[in-house]
Amino acid sequence: MITRPLNRVPRQNQFALRWRFASITIASVPAQSLTEKIVQKYAVGLQPGKFVHSGDYVSIKPEHVMSHDNSWPVAQKFINIGASKIYDSRQAVLTLDHDVQNKSLENLQKYRNIEQFARKHGIDFYPAGRGIGHQIIVEEGYAFPYTMTVASDSHSNMYGGVGCLGTPVVRTDAAAIWATGRTWWQIPPVAKVELTGSLRHGVTGKDVIVALCGMFNKDEVLNHAIEFVGPGVGALEIDERLTIANMTTEWGALSGLFPVDKILLEWYYALSERNPGNSRLSNQRIEQLEAVPFKIHPDSIYAKHLTLDLSTLVPHVSGPNSVKLSTALPDLTKRDIPIQKAYLVSCTNSRVSDISAAASVVRGRKISPAVNFYIAAASSKVQLDAEHSGDWGALLEAGAKPLPSGCGPCIGLGTGLLEDGETGISATNRNFKGRMGSPKALVYLASPAVVAASALAGKIAGPEGFHYDSAIPKTSIQVLNSAKKNASTMNVDIIPGFPEFIEGAILFCDVNNLNTDAIYPGKYTYQDNISKEKMSQVCMENYDSQFSRICKPGDILVSGFNFGTGSSREQAATALRSRQITLVVSGSFGDIFKRNCINNALLCLEVPRLISRLREKFKNGGPTVRTGWIFRWDIRRSQVFITEDSEEHWSESVGELGGMVQELFVKGGLEGWTKSQISN
Repeated sequence: MITRPLNRVPRQNQFALRWRFASITIASVPAQSLTEKIVQKYAVGLQPGKFVHSGDYVSIKPEHVMSHDNSWPVAQKFINIGASKIYDSRQAVLTLDHDVQNKSLENLQKYRNIEQFARKHGIDFYPAGRGIGHQIIVEEGYAFPYTMTVASDSHSNMYGGVGCLGTPVVRTDAAAIWATGRTWWQIPPVAKVELTGSLRHGVTGKDVIVALCGMFNKDEVLNHAIEFVGPGVGALEIDERLTIANMTTEWGALSGLFPVDKILLEWYYALSERNPGNSRLSNQRIEQLEAVPFKIHPDSIYAKHLTLDLSTLVPHVSGPNSVKLSTALPDLTKRDIPIQKAYLVSCTNSRVSDISAAASVVRGRKISPAVNFYIAAASSKVQLDAEHSGDWGALLEAGAKPLPSGCGPCIGLGTGLLEDGETGISATNRNFKGRMGSPKALVYLASPAVVAASALAGKIAGPEGFHYDSAIPKTSIQVLNSAKKNASTMNVDIIPGFPEFIEGAILFCDVNNLNTDAIYPGKYTYQDNISKEKMSQVCMENYDSQFSRICKPGDILVSGFNFGTGSSREQAATALRSRQITLVVSGSFGDIFKRNCINNALLCLEVPRLISRLREKFKNGGPTVRTGWIFRWDIRRSQVFITEDSEEHWSESVGELGGMVQELFVKGGLEGWTKSQISN
């Protein structure tokens, strides 16, 4: 039987009797953020008494790992490293969601291969049409409060909407987890985003994240773990939290975590009632959350503190073609921007409440004849609920065009893509140039209600009856002292074969946002027969044609911030390694690049202070400079020591290098490490 949609369910009287906190005194709680506490729970191989903190490299054994259409490439990696058995079939989840409209023989065969692999190994499998993987992970209880679930997809941040630490991994990580149950993670700096006030009528969670992406658009939270806190959180429904957490990916973060509160627990009790046979959603499991909640110490360390007063927010729209550009809807509507396509699809905003919001706008009316309005539910269960409520039918009667439950046009696949010169407005998460079709098209992002209203009007518009001023949202940001306080002072264990010190001459490339094409030119990416010698010669040639002449074996490469941004090509890491670079140091890294480096036994380290010192001393020194400075990393003590040309010495504390990352280095990378594990 179809019951009411999952959102807030009023069970206050019953809940008041159940909601309680365990008798844990704050004094007994380690000074860890919620992110650190969850990582502590899923870290393996820690020294006794060790509490993890931002900057530490740890070995993790996540609760689940999801892969989608990329499951077959992951399976091929799994097979190629010699694995024949899944370490824990309960841990893996396979979903088919990206190219579900593609009925070619090649794609159908790939889908059959994935299903057969899942059946052979006893892995939970969800076929094409069942829904988008991230939605399935949430509604089937794989993502659960105070747990850690990863996925080989960038929008695994979404799990944070239900208090689950979700973060992306690359395909090699997924294969390693299948084979060994674990991989590695470096705990990122944690940014606290405090929400105050309450949203006005007609303002949604989508407006919150669109405004945040636009107001803080200078990489303030790049590669951070975000924790949403404050009284404003209690005014957000779970669907809104999922939308916000989902788009922390576009904001540049590695995770977006909401607290576990009464609203979330009530949502889970309702979900449990609808899934009586699902042990992941049992009442007993939910009651345990109430009995033993995670306590956060008031002295927990955060790198940044951002605030947003929700009461000052009006509907916002991203674009065109950039999530970093957001405009208040009242200002944008003055421009009379005509549209040709509108979209209510994706894992971001196609849940029950989203479909209901769009249906309330179009009910009894007709979509503009100049607009094609495409709709797809986040999952088949969502569509059944929307059909039962009449909302799905209202959208169809208005002229919306249904698509299968899946990713589709959000990632430029299937029906309804944008053509040259067209403008679209979408309730999805990305409006990058060319992502949803032609690179000569324009894409805006907005809430479901604004998308629906725009489809009716034939131009970007808000729902009738809503009137807003264009006030600037009230925000603030504070950079905090992110030094590791209350961290363990014990020395790091060094495994056999790993050096206690890494030392070398500093080679300085003074540039921010150095992308992977600059490191390894795209024209070589798909030439599979390139030798290591050739890779070494072309390494960094798009950045500096003289790099190969200046760089020497054993150098430590130091660059600016966001090093390795752009394409996920693995060769950017292997090319640097082929040059016999010992270590890459920067102010911050593109996370996928860093994962590719460490998975290929090339270590990375963030030392922002060093970048500032080098920039002071080597202004206008050219793209690549031999500094004469020496960098020394004391692994056991988690400290770096810099010797400048004047013999001036200074040091800096860094995160601890866990045993698994050391093992990766010794074994020649993640694939080598995985082979060694499965051969034991």
